[in-house]
Amino acid sequence: MAIRVYKRTTNGRRNASVNLHSEVTKKTPEKSLLAPLVRGSGRNVQGKITILGRGGGHKRRYRKIDFRRNKDAVGANAAGAIVVGIEYDPNRSSHIALLRYPDGDLRYILSPKGLNAGDTIMSSADQIDPKIGNCMPIKHIPTGQALHNVEMEPGAGGRLCRGAGMCARLTNKEGRWATIVLPSGEVRQVSMECRATIGEVGNADHGNVVLGKAGRNRWLGRRPTTRGLAMSHHTHPHGGGSVSKGGREPCNHSGTFAKGGRTRRFGKSSDTRIIRRRKSKRYGQLKV
Repeated sequence: MAIRVYKRTTNGRRNASVNLHSEVTKKTPEKSLLAPLVRGSGRNVQGKITILGRGGGHKRRYRKIDFRRNKDAVGANAAGAIVVGIEYDPNRSSHIALLRYPDGDLRYILSPKGLNAGDTIMSSADQIDPKIGNCMPIKHIPTGQALHNVEMEPGAGGRLCRGAGMCARLTNKEGRWATIVLPSGEVRQVSMECRATIGEVGNADHGNVVLGKAGRNRWLGRRPTTRGLAMSHHTHPHGGGSVSKGGREPCNHSGTFAKGGRTRRFGKSSDTRIIRRRKSKRYGQLKV
């Protein structure tokens, strides 16, 4: 049982639950892979608050994650990296795995579901066994496989499907492009030279945790938020002393819709490879 539900002893415990992190086998992080983490508290480079309700929280140290997976095994009889242990990472929803390579190099990767301490995994530019945790170019991965940490540009490092329980499905390979289905419902093409890791990201129970009290939100750096209706008219589109928002659809203080819809101001070059856009609450199933 990965989720423990508390008894209703107090108001803060009612309906609250906690993740037991049963997959974690290593308690202390590797010191050589730690870095300071400066908290911006929702402020930009000018010191102005651009994201409301951010600040405080527990002090954290960043774990350096190998999203590129470019330390390849060389030779037919090359040995892979051994999983030293599975660790908790306070900076992300997924767990991380510490790898030790034959030359003694240590690296962190996202821990996929089913990976255990003592397992051997590898990354290669050539075709290798498509088992959980192995990383290779998509052109060598059989169709139908579940993928995570998928690159959008060859050599740039994984960008897609990095959260807890996330995975993309490889559906088709044609020419220079492979088609994948993302958890949001978006169908897009990526280059066959892009690398991806086999399997689904672990710690899928992360989304089932109920915090139960406001204090646990503060531990995560989330401050109380004020309703837009309670603000003045020049602070929020919903403000101005009225008891209703005047029929205006929900939005944030800058006017961006809060219940689905498009949020990008300018198109990106990668948008041309989107076959079907994600499902949107505001516009329904968006199409290119």
